[in-house]
Amino acid sequence: MMASELLPAVLLISVASLAGLAAGAARAGGVAIYWGQNGNEGTLAQTCASGNYRFVNVAFLYTFGKGQTPLLNLAGHCDPASNGCTGVGADVRSCQRLGIKVMLSIGGAVGSYGLSSRADARQVARHLWENYLGGTSPSRPLGDAVLDGVDFDIESGGSAHWDELARELKKYSGKGRERRRVYLAAAPQCPFPDASLGGLGGALGTGLFDYVWVQFYNNPPCQYTTDGGVGNLARAWEQWTAIPAKQVFLGLPAAPEAAGTGFVEATDLVSKVLPVVKKSKKYGGIMLWSRFYDGKTGYSDKVKPSL
Repeated sequence: MMASELLPAVLLISVASLAGLAAGAARAGGVAIYWGQNGNEGTLAQTCASGNYRFVNVAFLYTFGKGQTPLLNLAGHCDPASNGCTGVGADVRSCQRLGIKVMLSIGGAVGSYGLSSRADARQVARHLWENYLGGTSPSRPLGDAVLDGVDFDIESGGSAHWDELARELKKYSGKGRERRRVYLAAAPQCPFPDASLGGLGGALGTGLFDYVWVQFYNNPPCQYTTDGGVGNLARAWEQWTAIPAKQVFLGLPAAPEAAGTGFVEATDLVSKVLPVVKKSKKYGGIMLWSRFYDGKTGYSDKVKPSL
């Protein structure tokens, strides 16, 4: 075959190779991180400027619903009660300029929250919209920044009405002064279905959640262990990736002391766990608890190139 006859074939191979590379890049996972529960973890702006994260969950709105006044806690960073956290809004905007989605995380392991009715869910959604999303409340705890959405880290407060809260929040998409989409995320425990948010049913069965970062820690029956291997995690992951969410993330502690159980050494994550979870088309990356611990161990630095 002459050189001129080879040229089209070479071009086809090159185009196919580029397409493959593009598809691989599109499948590359990102890191979601929790920020806000340790004053020694640096600012939100510094967290985003690290270049390690695609999502940051600002944690936590730990009191809401059932007629309670909603309360935000950002630990040692600032005091929302004295209007001391409005400056965080500038950090939110700096993160967003870098293409990072910033979510408000509601709930947490320690808090007083729950929903008593559909009307209660509607009222909580209105509060979130007016104070953290695209609304215009004069007393916005994080200033005038418009967060990208809400993360449901519901670890108590029962299982009722979370689906209604999700529906009410999604109704605000495209509204307000910036007409932004309202993204929804959730952080269920890895035993399937989640006791609060469900799985194929419940809030997570609504199909309204964009990102679900499943906590594969503090739950030994569905965790990876060096002795037991990846089998239990793989079975739970298969169940979670069947839910009607756009992307599912593997949630892990960023240090052994960040959780009671479930820490996975970076080498094991890369060589044993990621090859299993990345098979799913819904794989979105990993979630880490938390920025403070990730700063101590450099966990995201170690695993990011393999995501």
